[in-house]
Amino acid sequence: MKHKRLAIVLTAVLLSAIASLSISSPAAFAYEEKCGISENESLETAATTYTVQKGDSLWKIAVKYEVGISELIAANPQIANPALIYPGQKISIPNAAPLKSIEDEIVRLVNIERSKNGLAPLTSNWQAARCARIKSQEMIDKNYFSHTSPTYGSPFKMMESFGLRFSAAAENIAYGQRTAQEVMNSWMNSPGHRANILSKSYTQIGVGVAKKSNGTLYFTQMFLKPY
Repeated sequence: MKHKRLAIVLTAVLLSAIASLSISSPAAFAYEEKCGISENESLETAATTYTVQKGDSLWKIAVKYEVGISELIAANPQIANPALIYPGQKISIPNAAPLKSIEDEIVRLVNIERSKNGLAPLTSNWQAARCARIKSQEMIDKNYFSHTSPTYGSPFKMMESFGLRFSAAAENIAYGQRTAQEVMNSWMNSPGHRANILSKSYTQIGVGVAKKSNGTLYFTQMFLKPY
């Protein structure tokens, strides 16, 4: 049987205290540039092509397709200046979420568990999902399993680096489980992870899944309550 691991981060009370140290939200281009994809992070082959319309910007296109500006820039080396795009230009849209079906299923299962306990469902936050996806991939690329990223620091600092602002936040991570149901079973059978999933402190969730070359799946859940 494949080795399985999971871990949990701090309680909601302490998370709120940490989150109170957050700085004001930077401009979109500023934080996207700060948390650009590293050379070691895998980008999928472009899945579609978009024709720039009047009034478009890379940020608008990124939001439309729920990808990061960094991913768009990496997929479009022909763009000399990311701040200047023109109607009629062809933009390659990378497949930023190759395992989205698993991610979506985890969100669905989280909300089933919350419903069983009389709690409101969490809404999906694509920017948190992007952050979680990059965390899962980084754990593979840099061969670690920890809440503390060697690149971004704590989960809270990482969320802030990706432009997320929150009054409370938490992270669950795991690896080695083979399906959405299996990882949810692991988390729900762990008191700390279960507490995050069933917490009243959070209103949004982002789930990111990445696959190692040997087929091992890495999972990250990021929970937050935006300001």
